[in-house]
Amino acid sequence: MKKLLTILLLLAVALPATAFDRSPRTKKKRSKKAKTEAVAPQPDTLVATPPKADTVTAPVKTDTLPPVNDITLGFSAEQADSLVAAWRERQRQDAFSEFFKHYILDDSTEVADTTPDSLYARRLFELASPIQLPYNNIVKGYIHRYIDPRYKTISRILGMSQYYFPIIESALLREELPVELRALPIIESALSPTAVSPMGAVGLWQFMPTTAKSYGLEVNSLVDERRDPVRSTEAACRYLKDLYSIYNDWTLAIAAYNCGPGNVNKAIARSGGKTFWEIYDYLPRETRGYVPAFIGATYAYAYHQLHAIEPTEAPVPLSVDTIRINRLMHLEQISSTIDLPVETLRLLNPQYKLDIIPATNKTYTLVLPQRNVMEYIAHEPEIQAKDSMYLKEYINPANIDKKRQERSGSIYVVKKGDTLGAIARKFRVTTSQIMRWNNIKNANKLRIGQRLRIEGR
Repeated sequence: MKKLLTILLLLAVALPATAFDRSPRTKKKRSKKAKTEAVAPQPDTLVATPPKADTVTAPVKTDTLPPVNDITLGFSAEQADSLVAAWRERQRQDAFSEFFKHYILDDSTEVADTTPDSLYARRLFELASPIQLPYNNIVKGYIHRYIDPRYKTISRILGMSQYYFPIIESALLREELPVELRALPIIESALSPTAVSPMGAVGLWQFMPTTAKSYGLEVNSLVDERRDPVRSTEAACRYLKDLYSIYNDWTLAIAAYNCGPGNVNKAIARSGGKTFWEIYDYLPRETRGYVPAFIGATYAYAYHQLHAIEPTEAPVPLSVDTIRINRLMHLEQISSTIDLPVETLRLLNPQYKLDIIPATNKTYTLVLPQRNVMEYIAHEPEIQAKDSMYLKEYINPANIDKKRQERSGSIYVVKKGDTLGAIARKFRVTTSQIMRWNNIKNANKLRIGQRLRIEGR
């Protein structure tokens, strides 16, 4: 008997308490108290053991600990790029929406046709800009033009502004210029870095070659920094500062940006006036509408939500980074090696007219989507090794000139499957330019064999 009790005692110590509980629990009714108690953990469940009473533990600051995810467990450089890109894209999108939510007047007025003049005037006044933004019938006409629901371009401009305006605003603020000057590229180029005017002005800021070179922009057969959003904006800031130093009036400086200080000076001399509106009738016709268009574009950007205008999705990645290139390189060396379409590279690097980065005796900048930077670095030797494959036809200067003629060519023959948009992308111009050059009224009506004139860029 004593021996039997000893065996039972040993079994009780060795086995968990639940091993002895064989009762049919599903048939047994639970008391109300049992229902409210926490369910006991199963034997195979890992449970953190609380420290003993006499154990001293340092307090844990939970708000400083990173979440347990791929970052804390280890990640690749490409994954890090992807995370940074997502973060930056979210920042830009949030900054875009938060600006209008917190800094722009919100009211219940719906559409332009029912907006009283007094409200237009009040909204412009409340933008509180160092640039005079008066309201009159001329300005009203331009406001209506920009917020007209039939004017689809404003939605595209708003979408593009999510990429270009942070670049432009940073430069303006750095130079201590009014940030409202960001609206100038809207009326100059509709925020298209490859826009070309009939007079030969190019880029977001529509620089003529002579003015561009005088402000330090490189313009030649391979590179046109008038198309570079960063470099051209820096040049535009210097130009605007010079104009303002002459007139000490922003509306006159803006007018001079459009028609040149010579024409503004003539208008001042003939009119005897000292402000834009006093010399208005003596300015070139295009310039008379330039300042009112600037005010209209400023209004449309600030108050587009009140007129049910929604931005389209930006056609370029919002999160980008730069790589310094110190050797001759073709964009297709990159696109053929990593997962990045050459069209995206062209959108981000519009200054390279023939897709060539001519880094023979100085370095150039290559803009890449943030998600692809580490991938580029990992494959850089492979990319560089392809130079003979993609640059063979460009080594000879005669071939470069021939390729430039092909790309900017004078005539393009429409083939089966062509669309105006695809042709425009191929030649890095806009559909509206092709339509204007060829007197095309309907962009959807192209004929196979139709000859399109593409003006030199």
